[in-house]
Amino acid sequence: MTMLTKIGNSQGVRIPKPIIKQANLENVEIEFEVVKDGLLLKPIKKIVRENWEDNIKDTLSKNKNKKDDGVLEEFLNDNDLDDWEW
Repeated sequence: MTMLTKIGNSQGVRIPKPIIKQANLENVEIEFEVVKDGLLLKPIKKIVRENWEDNIKDTLSKNKNKKDDGVLEEFLNDNDLDDWEW
């Protein structure tokens, strides 16, 4: 059991190390969520590049025979270089 402790204009809670370890909260950013009867603390999972190679392969295979109707094709030609003096 613990109590709220005044820290400047805020309040904090000291969490025992064994509980931090058991809850996988070591060295991670923590997300707070207000729940019906209190406050839930949970680690923010950063999966920025997790499985990125598989995701790219999956996206490419799903769109293999599709034509891109975007303007990218206009930028990929060298027509604008014809008038350029080197």
